[in-house]
Amino acid sequence: MSEVAARSPMGNRFRNPWRKPRILESFIWLYLAWSILPVAIAVLFSFNAGRSRSTWQGFSLRWYFKDPVLSVWHDPNLHTALFQTLRLAALTTIIAVPLGVAFAIGIDRWRGRIAATFNFQMLLSFVMPELIIGVTLLFVFANLLSFVHLGTKAQFLGLVTFQVSYPVIIVRARMLSIGKEYEEAAMDLGASPVQALRRVLLPLLYPAIFASAVLVFADVIDDFVIVRYLSSDASTEPMAVKIFNSARASPTPALNALATIMLTTSLLLIVLGYVGYRFSTRGERRGAGPGFGDFAAEL
Repeated sequence: MSEVAARSPMGNRFRNPWRKPRILESFIWLYLAWSILPVAIAVLFSFNAGRSRSTWQGFSLRWYFKDPVLSVWHDPNLHTALFQTLRLAALTTIIAVPLGVAFAIGIDRWRGRIAATFNFQMLLSFVMPELIIGVTLLFVFANLLSFVHLGTKAQFLGLVTFQVSYPVIIVRARMLSIGKEYEEAAMDLGASPVQALRRVLLPLLYPAIFASAVLVFADVIDDFVIVRYLSSDASTEPMAVKIFNSARASPTPALNALATIMLTTSLLLIVLGYVGYRFSTRGERRGAGPGFGDFAAEL
């Protein structure tokens, strides 16, 4: 009887562990639809010709730049929030990524309890809730470092403190994957430790550095907690804070347009980071390795 059940279509369906999981697949599609639908509606109404955020009144770019008063480009509050976000993202990336790369190389070379302590502190800032970091930094700038006024400077220092752990983790993972053989081979060929670092290790770390820069820039654009606690007035509020503060005060579709700009920028950066990483590691995926022959020829 069991053999007959096993040979039947119903038996095969229950006994085959590799059959297509239709129930799980349906659940995933429903979850994606539930997650994407509200975002799609918000993006759609950013192109609405009228002021309504619930009734479609025709397609228009009014809320991006055509409206001379209320569009993102012409409204001074939204305009300021957009440029404040881009300024914080650029400054944080320029400072946090080199610091993270140097930190990762130093921790990889440094041994002992002090190095382990710094490594633990870096990981602690990575896993610690952003709310706690924002509140503690507010207390530090308000009571201990009172010469750092709330606003752009405080936001910049807070974001660098929080974001520096990302390049450290990404670069250290890259260093573990490539090993130390290439540097050792370069020094066997006559390179000094500094030359091996500059001509061999850093070029091999370029994919991780690029990915770190894209991740930091995209994450700062979406940051809300730290920049909100460390902002001083409306002139230092980035896009995320501006959207939160304006969502209940008779908002126009210009707020949807601002959120769409933030979403589009983050998605473009993610795609750019993925394409750049794939391009920079194309030789490794073909099995050619990181290409030490070019560095050896230079040495």
